[in-house]
Amino acid sequence: MTIRTRKFLGTILLLMLATVWALLGMALAQMPWIAESGWRQAIYYVVVGMGWVLPAMPIVSWMQRPDRAKSSS
Repeated sequence: MTIRTRKFLGTILLLMLATVWALLGMALAQMPWIAESGWRQAIYYVVVGMGWVLPAMPIVSWMQRPDRAKSSS
């Protein structure tokens, strides 16, 4: 697979990840134990806001892998 194809597919995967992560984050934020406390909300939104980076890192590193050298056999 060429780097161009990996970047295209990786971009789609990252957009899907961000969308699903945001929707799940918003849904879980409505839970009463989070919604009743301002401090819990602040901590929750910081953790969830930064948390998408961990699952995105393998996708980005896969996207940046160089192409394999073609063998001249």
